[in-house]
Amino acid sequence: MRPTTTALAAMVAEAIVDAYDESEQLAALHAVIEDRLALPFDTAVLGVAVTVTAVQLRSGSGIVALCGRGRHRQAIGLLDLPLPEPAPEGWAWVEAYRHWAS
Repeated sequence: MRPTTTALAAMVAEAIVDAYDESEQLAALHAVIEDRLALPFDTAVLGVAVTVTAVQLRSGSGIVALCGRGRHRQAIGLLDLPLPEPAPEGWAWVEAYRHWAS
């Protein structure tokens, strides 16, 4: 079940409590996602099955998911990553990030 808007706002407030500007807020959200999102997990990108092995904060790109399939690797914006079924533990923090970014 997807968290309510109120719950997402509370999660964001919890994550960014000590952050003063947008850059610090992004870093704080990344830290929470990195800590609470269960990795690895499988999802599909453009109909192709991939495994998400890590999340990184990249300058100019925000938070990205490191996706792999066989020997191929690609960083994909976390906000562009489709909801996997079933959602991994901690996915609500990705939704909180989406809420913050919108």
